[in-house]
Amino acid sequence: MNETFHPRPQPGWRLTQTGGGRLVLTPEGMRFVVAGATMRRYANAQIDDYTGLPRHRFPWHAPLRLTVVARVGTPVRGTAGFGFWNAPISPIGKVLPVLPAAIWFFYASPPANMPLAYGVPGFGWKVATIDATTRRALRWAPVAPLVMLANRLPGIYERLWHHVQRALSVSEATIPPPDDTFRTFTLEWLTGGARFLIDGQVVHETDCAPRGRLGFVAWVDNQWLIATPRGEFGWGLLDIPGAQWMEIARVRIEG
Repeated sequence: MNETFHPRPQPGWRLTQTGGGRLVLTPEGMRFVVAGATMRRYANAQIDDYTGLPRHRFPWHAPLRLTVVARVGTPVRGTAGFGFWNAPISPIGKVLPVLPAAIWFFYASPPANMPLAYGVPGFGWKVATIDATTRRALRWAPVAPLVMLANRLPGIYERLWHHVQRALSVSEATIPPPDDTFRTFTLEWLTGGARFLIDGQVVHETDCAPRGRLGFVAWVDNQWLIATPRGEFGWGLLDIPGAQWMEIARVRIEG
């Protein structure tokens, strides 16, 4: 698949524009805009290729190479990104929620805080993998409340979370914030790991990667989420008095 959005987006995309989110064709590609959003309503500008499909028919699996040429013209309040996930809590017909699996370039602004990888901040721009759907990950589910309580004790989190993180196939690294210059973001999703590059330079390599089938998504919204290993949780929406945007000039997926 090689998408440049001109003269129009290829068939197969689901276009979401809600609560102040808009998808705008530009001379360079597709602009994802959230403008005038409020904390009383979820706003999202998104494209995906999985909505309406059962998860076993999601389009993509390893090995593949994703290339996205993108820029971010304004600071984002909320979340944004592009890559692959299993849409664990998205409203995709009658499909039930599941535990998350993803491999992507991801951003969250404060007050969001999701420090899934030890030593990596829970907000900002990062590359990330997670797969909480495997048998190895599910073994931790019955003791998850105890793990979160134990993580609050001095020294326990540092010793325990490495094992949980490994079981969840979590691997993350911060990356430089994109600006209004188009850059080439590359994700190599391998059967035994992953590699992330920006403008041809490797920014992260890992032997963690999700298994199974995932769908492509790119979005900008106004939500924040808190989910920490110490059992802190929260969710909400942010006011966007002006406009914020991300622009994608190309999406190429090579299997």
